[in-house]
Amino acid sequence: MLRLHAKNLRKGRYSQNNQIYLITTVTAQREPIFTDLFAARIVINTLKEEHVRGNAETLAFVLMPDHLHWLMQLTNSDSLSKVVGRIKSVSAHHLQQQTWQTGFHDHALRKEEALVSTARYIVANPLRAKLVEKITDYPHWDAKWL
Repeated sequence: MLRLHAKNLRKGRYSQNNQIYLITTVTAQREPIFTDLFAARIVINTLKEEHVRGNAETLAFVLMPDHLHWLMQLTNSDSLSKVVGRIKSVSAHHLQQQTWQTGFHDHALRKEEALVSTARYIVANPLRAKLVEKITDYPHWDAKWL
């Protein structure tokens, strides 16, 4: 059943260069893997590597204990699925464990959607989850504008 659902997530997915996407992906069995600082830093460094390679520009992200929200701009000819797959594969390899569920959710932002307010919403996740009282107390987030 899970495989069918992941396959359905890819239906109609279209990757467009320079398009901004909001990506959400969750850990296997929603395990809170990223309460561990080392594990969290591996994922964050993997996001940075995609930027350095010119595949994706990270505009904002928050790495929650059991999922990732990533606002990014696709900047290379690689497909969105390929870039997200590489993030998940590389980080799982470094962590030496099955880290991620199959598939991911993506939303292509339309021009009328405000990037800064979307970034603020993303990085405020730890506040809404009551993990911290101030966003500056949460270590696993960044935003280009904030």
